[in-house]
Amino acid sequence: MRVRGSAVRKIFRAALGFVVLFIGLVLAIPGVPGPGFAVILLGLVILSAHFHWARRAVEWVKRKAEQAKQKARSLRSKSDSQN
Repeated sequence: MRVRGSAVRKIFRAALGFVVLFIGLVLAIPGVPGPGFAVILLGLVILSAHFHWARRAVEWVKRKAEQAKQKARSLRSKSDSQN
């Protein structure tokens, strides 16, 4: 019985991840109010426990965020040194 409950939980989490991802895609449409990209990322995080492609997408977002942070720091240090 425990195995069946575990399988049901996995299916539920995967379904939840796809629903959240779909909602995020809808919210990302221009003109639709809401935090579309944040909801997409949340859906990918949920799905990353089950799917390799979602895990790779989350890792890609982390790399891009780190690159943006480094670029912002370098731009801030350049502007601070010019003042």
